[in-house]
This record gives sequence, C-alpha cells and structure tokens, in this order.
Amino acid sequence: MADDVTESIVVGVDGSPGATEAVLWAADEAARRHLPLRIVHVLEFWPYDISKFPPEVPEAVAEAAERILAEAETVAREHRPEIRTSTEVLKGVPAKVLREQVTPRSELVLGCRGLGGFAGTLLGSVSTHVAGQAHGPVVVVRPDGEARTDGNHGDVVVGVDDSEECEPALAYAFEQARLRGARIRAVYAWQLLAGPYGAAMAYAPSSVWDMAEVRRDREETAAAKLAPWRRKFPEVEVSLEVPCAHPVDALTEASTGAALLVVGSHGRGAIGSVVLGSVSRAVLHHAHCPVAVIRS
Repeated sequence: MADDVTESIVVGVDGSPGATEAVLWAADEAARRHLPLRIVHVLEFWPYDISKFPPEVPEAVAEAAERILAEAETVAREHRPEIRTSTEVLKGVPAKVLREQVTPRSELVLGCRGLGGFAGTLLGSVSTHVAGQAHGPVVVVRPDGEARTDGNHGDVVVGVDDSEECEPALAYAFEQARLRGARIRAVYAWQLLAGPYGAAMAYAPSSVWDMAEVRRDREETAAAKLAPWRRKFPEVEVSLEVPCAHPVDALTEASTGAALLVVGSHGRGAIGSVVLGSVSRAVLHHAHCPVAVIRS
C-alpha cells in the first residue's frame, strides 16, 4: 500500500469530549501520513425551519457550529502544530453527509459518544450507516481517552477470515503497523458449527470431530491469508492467534492495550457473516481501543 492511499484525514466533531478524542487521534493520523486534517461539523437545519422558532435561532445554531469547529481546530493545532488544518460546516442528514466525506483515498474519524447530532447516536444508526456503507476507512475512537496513546504504541489487531472481503482490512492494518513501527496481531476466531449439526458434531466421536485437526486447518488457512502481506511488509512483525471463540469475544479481548483494532465490513467465516451486523456493532461497543472499519 502506497503512502498516498489517502488524500486527507477527515474528523467529525460536535463539541463533546468524545469528539475531542477523535480530533486528537485524527491529528496523530494526519501527522503519521503527512496529510492535511479536515475538521467538519454536520448541521441538521430542518428542526429549526418550522415556524415556531424565531428567525435568530438558525443563526445562533450556525454560530455555535463555527465555535465548535474553532475549538476543535485549536486542539488539533496545539497537539500537532506541524499539520495543515481546515474546517467546514456541512448541512444535511448526519449519517448521509458523513458517509459522503469518505472515499477510498480518504479516512473518516469519529468519536463514539457525543452531544446530540450525529455523535449522540453514533453506535446506533449513524455508525452502522457510515461504517457499513462508506467507501473508505472509518475509525471510531473510544471516549475519555480510554487506551489512547500517542498512536505509536501497542499492537495493531486485525480480524482475519478466509474471505476476499477481509483483504482491504489486512492492507489497512499492515500499513498502519508500518507507519507506527508496531506489531500486527492477527486474530482468526472460529467456532464449531452452529445449529443441530453443530450440536451433533460436538457429541460425535473424536475420530469424526478432531479439534486438534480443525485447529491446524484454521491455522494453515490464516497463515496462507497473511503470507502475501508478510512478504509485502517484511519489516512488520506478525503474530497469529487462532482461538476457538466467538469473534466478538476474541477481538474485544485482543483490543486491550492495542493501538488499533481493524475489522472488515463484509467478512465471512471467522468474523461473521455481516461485520456491521451483530459482530461489528458489538466490537464498536466493547473494544478497548479505536476501531477501524474497512469496507471491501
């Protein structure tokens, strides 16, 4: 992956502590990639268009938006004075507007809790729409500085499966590890078959259901998936874990002390049939570090 994979780092803000954490993370990312930082605030005007509000209300809301942006830009410049910054007020439905800010050559950073607006429901409909449909990386940063470092300490954890859809997640994770001088901690979680067939197999003789053989097969599959990326990034140290566990449990546990957790948005097999369904939503809720969701 080339250094020009992104053209800018975009961060959405709403004046909340969670948004401030997102700004700090985004500023670090802009510095790592030598890219400009674009700070945006989504203004949803429609609640103030009805007649019961006096004319000055929309104007006051717009002024508040400018103050939020100015404060966020100050935080970014004080934290990373070497980066270029810009601000912009955007109007419209937050999830849709934020999704439109992401391209394959940009990166969107959001806080996971906020004060109303898009961030107030980030782990509900907005995050699902943005992270699940955005055509580029979306990073959700934990609140209150949980597990936040300067961004260059801790492993980069990545969820691995045997589908083609996890390739963009691997590409992003290895590039992040290279930029940070960090280790890749690849997690390939697997489980016994679900449903009545799985229950039957669990009670089958060992000659039919050999757990050691299944684990070896999963290890070989995961190692083959990682092999091209090891060759492409020989400077990146890689460790592989193949736990027999639910992917949410495995990825959440691995995120403790990590710099970043990377998941694909349409993985199958190890990290679920729809990663922005139950698995990714649970990871976004429970991970102990920033989470990057990469759509294939």
